[in-house]
Amino acid sequence: MAVPRPLTVGLSTGPEKPYPLQMEGKVISGFGRGSRDLGIPTANLPVDYDSAPWLADIKSGVYFGWAALNLPPSHPNQPATTSPSSTTTAASGFSVYPMVMSIGRNDFYNNTVPSVEVHLLHHFEEDFYGVEMRLLITGFIREMRDYAGVDELIEDIKVDCDVALRSLDREAWALRETGKGTLDGSWLLRETAELE
Repeated sequence: MAVPRPLTVGLSTGPEKPYPLQMEGKVISGFGRGSRDLGIPTANLPVDYDSAPWLADIKSGVYFGWAALNLPPSHPNQPATTSPSSTTTAASGFSVYPMVMSIGRNDFYNNTVPSVEVHLLHHFEEDFYGVEMRLLITGFIREMRDYAGVDELIEDIKVDCDVALRSLDREAWALRETGKGTLDGSWLLRETAELE
């Protein structure tokens, strides 16, 4: 029998140190298991200790926060206007989505190298390999686990998604830029030249 899990994580006052953490890179191909085996597609980022030195010390686990994508104009999911699950800043071209992600070695699949696998809580009609993605990681949900089978893993990931959405729906966790919260998400939406 599964152990009951909290519906939200983190204090209502917002992320606590060391969060939020920032990470960025171009979406790369992963193991291909998210969509194929689990029906939960992931966008993978390279593990880059130079641009995100905190990766060397962070524990393997499931995290949540916000992701920004710079989708090309030709992508079918390029938002034309603000929607409940995303916001676009025309100047930068980035769209923001809630996300849940795993960082580290996946015990269930016996991974030997760490990975960063991001599941955007939005339906995308097409892949977006090579697209620039920025992450604002706001908190930790749980440690990695091993599972008796894939169905148990899928069920836990669905709970992770619900916990992330409920947690981000609070004022101190929602982005100021969406008009729904007080968390500073300006880094996600800046022009690329501003970050250099």
